[in-house]
Amino acid sequence: MRTLLIASLALGLIGCGDDEAEARETAPERAEAASGGERPADDQGRCEGGTDREVSEYDTSGDDYPDVRKVFLVKGTGRLARLILICREADLNGDGTKDIVRYYNDEGRPAREEADRDFDGKMDEVTFFERGRIARMEQDTNGNGAIDTKVFYENGRPLRGERDLSGRSSAGNWRPDVWEYYEEGRVVRSGVDLDGDGRVDRWDRDTIWYEQRAREEAERQAREEAEQAAEDGEDGEGDEGDEGEEAEG
Repeated sequence: MRTLLIASLALGLIGCGDDEAEARETAPERAEAASGGERPADDQGRCEGGTDREVSEYDTSGDDYPDVRKVFLVKGTGRLARLILICREADLNGDGTKDIVRYYNDEGRPAREEADRDFDGKMDEVTFFERGRIARMEQDTNGNGAIDTKVFYENGRPLRGERDLSGRSSAGNWRPDVWEYYEEGRVVRSGVDLDGDGRVDRWDRDTIWYEQRAREEAERQAREEAEQAAEDGEDGEGDEGDEGEEAEG
């Protein structure tokens, strides 16, 4: 049971990338099947234009419909004018509706990204960035319109996850009942709150990972001790040689 839980959680972390890749590969087929091949009048775009902004659209799937929109902020005037990307959105499955949008700050660094991963017309994943790197991801995994999963990152890698499987959270009160801790991109330890008091009642661990790390640590210590012993031996041989030379003199 524990192995299945760890495997499913680990797959959940990489599922987003797989969904996007699959959507791009099958975009023409999905586009043809969507609404008899017609595109909706409103593509549900979230990037806003304006007098100080420049909008560009691209067709990356080759179906003669623009599926990517970029909005640039125009800073400065005349020869000093420059463009800064502040918003990018894309239609991943070719149905004419924008499924993912990323917002950038005035320096052109990512600030927030919203995505509709199941293509039901509602954003179910929000990613927050700090200094251009992912810091937190929030997801609605059951499609009920409420966030039930949060993953916290450090240096661009998942560090800790929290899940509200009981649905007790509200907009202003996050109440997780599962806590996960990651190492090397996998869940190695998870705790469950069984009675709803906000404290872990049971811990599950990836024993295979912990045993492997213990073996690696023991091997590392053995190597260091062997190297130190070799260095001490070499130093001792040098000292004996010096003493012999002094005695002969």
